[in-house]
Amino acid sequence: MRDFLKRHQIPLLITLLILVVLLVYSANLRKKTTTTLFERAVLTLTEPLQQGIHGIGSSIYDLWNNYLSLVDTRQQNITLIKMNRELRAKLVAVKEIQLENQRLKKLLDFVKADPRQVLPALVVAEDASSWARTIVIDKGLNHGVHEGQSVVVAEGVVGRVIKVAGNSSRVLLVTDASSSVAGLVQRTRTRGVARGNGVHLTLEFALRSDPVKRDDLVVTSGMGGVFPKGLVVGRVAAVHRDAFGLFQRIDLIPAVDFSRLEEVLVLLETEP
Repeated sequence: MRDFLKRHQIPLLITLLILVVLLVYSANLRKKTTTTLFERAVLTLTEPLQQGIHGIGSSIYDLWNNYLSLVDTRQQNITLIKMNRELRAKLVAVKEIQLENQRLKKLLDFVKADPRQVLPALVVAEDASSWARTIVIDKGLNHGVHEGQSVVVAEGVVGRVIKVAGNSSRVLLVTDASSSVAGLVQRTRTRGVARGNGVHLTLEFALRSDPVKRDDLVVTSGMGGVFPKGLVVGRVAAVHRDAFGLFQRIDLIPAVDFSRLEEVLVLLETEP
């Protein structure tokens, strides 16, 4: 501190003298109505200093106000961003509830229209590998589920239960290559066997002479004791008739969109 005062004693003395003069001038200014030659000289000499001090003060004042304003604006932006995220999350949740209600309503309408005892279940896992087309549901032996029971949704047949644990079961989808469903064309009553090919279905052993057409509906025939009669299997996409042979081959589009499967019904009674 002493070294600083020694190095800057002259500038400090000049600044002190100027401040004293200004104080004296300010005190006299309140009492006088005219300005003396000395006072005018003081004003002329100190005007640059006063302007500099005023400019620095104004800059500091503006900087401080702008800083406070920016801090306040930033805090408001953070709050608004947080509120926006929360509202978006709520909208997504509401939309999910609406979609779930629509799906459950379809299942409820199916249950009301069907006398069979059913058990609702959630799809908790799926296997869509090249080897199998299966799903896992959250109901098992503890809920009355057994191997061989049919699994459906309001749109139609999903598959059948092939493995059961205490609180879960594995369901073989009708689109699996090892799956087969006894079916018939609803319009013509043409019988056949619907087999999976991994993605779609093929109705085999349908008589070549039967006039099956595109968009005909295929339902379960009830034969074989696996699926009850009258459940929708799929819709005819194409019909292939060879020049010779007893049967025609019919390509089917499954009634169920397995890529969007979330809730299913297990038919606890296979017979109506």
